[in-house]
Amino acid sequence: MQKVVSRDVFRLAQVFTISRGSRSEAQVLTVRLTDGDRRGWGECVPYARYGETLTSVEAQIVGLPERFDRETLAGLLPAGAARNAVDCALWDMEAKAAGCRVWDLAGLEAPGPEVTAYTLSLDTPEKMEAQAAAHSHRPLLKIKLGTADDMPRLEAVRRGAPDARIIVDANEGWSAEVYADLAPHLVRLGVALVEQPLPAGADDALIGMERPVPVCADESCHDRASLAGLAGKYDVVNIKLDKTGGLTEALALRAAALAAGYGIMVGCMVGSSLAMAPAVLVAQGAMVTDLDGPLLLAEDRAEALTFDAAGVHPPTAALWG
Repeated sequence: MQKVVSRDVFRLAQVFTISRGSRSEAQVLTVRLTDGDRRGWGECVPYARYGETLTSVEAQIVGLPERFDRETLAGLLPAGAARNAVDCALWDMEAKAAGCRVWDLAGLEAPGPEVTAYTLSLDTPEKMEAQAAAHSHRPLLKIKLGTADDMPRLEAVRRGAPDARIIVDANEGWSAEVYADLAPHLVRLGVALVEQPLPAGADDALIGMERPVPVCADESCHDRASLAGLAGKYDVVNIKLDKTGGLTEALALRAAALAAGYGIMVGCMVGSSLAMAPAVLVAQGAMVTDLDGPLLLAEDRAEALTFDAAGVHPPTAALWG
């Protein structure tokens, strides 16, 4: 099997800031697989938080043996960005070869659109209020927090978008004490979900803590092996294909998490429509869908996903799957 890996850069519509830093572009790896007449492609976004770089992930992909398939891939690469791009490319290849859509191969019902969150960049309260007002027509807004000045920002966003459903992502930026202090205010301001309030290595503090707003595991949940460590801490798990290692494990994690009683959130790194396309399948019926990566870009793939009032639509066959 021939593997071609390219580094692609997509400009962002504006500088995007979270508690860990700012960026003006999305740097992704695109994987193209060719096996005879069969072709498929996928995308991943290496994430420094998990020790990944463009170079290290590319080396993992290039280092794969000549022959492999989806069944053997999990034994060749760990869960993460490299396996994600390859796994999704294999799904795409199989669907094209079979002349059907990926959801048919996976035994899923045909997907429909899902309302997605739109993420507001971290900024001053005044600028975040303006951002919120500009996007107040959107039904679901996500706010990046995790600093010492979170409450003024949250209050400002609520003023700017009084009718929107709001979720917040602390990006591991709070302590247990800070979260306990903020929780009543989150309720007062109508926050629907709190994503990863504490560092993944310190989230045992959530055990026994009152959670008046559902708490979602992001950095604490990568794949099915993570679920055993989440009991008593979280109400929801955030499934991202760059964490699970692709669509195969993402679907398995979704099924296992639902069976264990967790709500489902499906999220993304900042990437193109090619990265979001497989995640739309996982997001069907999810409690929260957060696949707004393409909405943050100034440029996208030629066959981009459709976003409208109904949400993010499944990919066309020309894009993926």
